[in-house]
Amino acid sequence: MYTLSSKLKLTAIIFVIVGAIGLVIGFLQAPSDLDDVREMLAAEEHHAEPAESTLVEADFAKAEHDMLLEDEAATHGEEGAASHDDEHLEHTLHQLQNKPWAAVYVAAFFFFMISLGVLAFYAVQYAAQAGWSPVLFRVMEAITAYLVPGGIILFVLLVLSGMHMNHLFIWMDPEVVENDAIIRNKSSYLNVPFFLIRAAIYLGGWFIFRHFLVRNSRRLDEATDNYYFKKNFKLAAGFLVFFIVSESMMSWDWIMSLDPHWFSTLFGWYVFASLFVSGITVIALISIYLKSRGYLPFVNDSHIHDLAKFMFGMSIFWTYLWFSQFMLIWYSNIPEEVVYFISRIENYSLPFFGMVALNFIFPLLMLMNSDYKRVNWFVVLTGIVILVGHYVNVFVMIMPATVGESWFIGLPEISAVLLFAGLFIFVVFNALTKAPLLAKRNPFIKESEHFHY
Repeated sequence: MYTLSSKLKLTAIIFVIVGAIGLVIGFLQAPSDLDDVREMLAAEEHHAEPAESTLVEADFAKAEHDMLLEDEAATHGEEGAASHDDEHLEHTLHQLQNKPWAAVYVAAFFFFMISLGVLAFYAVQYAAQAGWSPVLFRVMEAITAYLVPGGIILFVLLVLSGMHMNHLFIWMDPEVVENDAIIRNKSSYLNVPFFLIRAAIYLGGWFIFRHFLVRNSRRLDEATDNYYFKKNFKLAAGFLVFFIVSESMMSWDWIMSLDPHWFSTLFGWYVFASLFVSGITVIALISIYLKSRGYLPFVNDSHIHDLAKFMFGMSIFWTYLWFSQFMLIWYSNIPEEVVYFISRIENYSLPFFGMVALNFIFPLLMLMNSDYKRVNWFVVLTGIVILVGHYVNVFVMIMPATVGESWFIGLPEISAVLLFAGLFIFVVFNALTKAPLLAKRNPFIKESEHFHY
């Protein structure tokens, strides 16, 4: 039986407290009106010290802005120029007000998707009747324990968005819908009540399947036959059918609808690849940690090797989907499609292209050799890079639509990661204490314990 160490528990609690304090400060620092935005922009201009190479560009930009204001004044008078300036300030105000909300949403979704990815992987093992993985089942079950608190937090964020506490989902703004024909034509699907009903269905389904899968697994330990194993086999098959539909719709609702003018038929698969590889990576990291502490003596290098193979393979799969989605849209150059990537390349070029190096090039180089997949510190190093890369992936999917060009990695982003990382660690490792670390009555447990190749 695993015992949660006081050191790990204290670390998780410190993360949560520091993250919560940082987020409170981040929300308090967000501007409340146009005057606050003017002061913030003036302060930035005053403290900024541009290099000589940028002075000409700055002067040109200022001259261009002044010319636009002059043209506006000539066409519509001084009031028109002031109105144009106010519109720009209001747009910036919404972006800066969204910044802490978006930071929370990115971190909340990232850690939730890890838990969801592990639940899908766990169900795959049952449905496939895999013989190598049962020694890892308790680790998988513990990681999925975060699904409930993480899902509730996400649902609360969606409800708060529907109550207009933020501007994350622009299609929730009645004024935007009234003046936008494209969004108005989607209003039968993109409306707050139906949106929240769908979210409740997704979450409820995942919670229920997780509850019964884990309950049957625990009951199997005390059973005298394979009744509960057979039940889980059927449940896992049913869950995977529900999951593949609900995960795609969740991706459309919770992420793609942030850019309501744009859509991609690959998007559900793209998000799936990200959550699946992230979940498998966390299974590997926690298994290696527990094994190093002497809690998983039955897990050997062959099990880690297989997890690393999944990490490698799913990283390639994610890259294939990233490239397919990007290349086809960029090559076709249809304005309403390519605008999604233009905003990311122009304002997020470093994270947009950097995540390809983190999620593809680094895993490719580190895990291509079969022998390296058995070296635990290689797997840990690669796993950390993969998780950072997929956090950046979620960041790039969400931030351009919510914060736009006003983004930077600041106090809200760091604090949100600390808060949810601390909560995730506490929930997962606390769940590990609730049952023996070996699913001893699983019919494939002996095969799994002696798994070598």
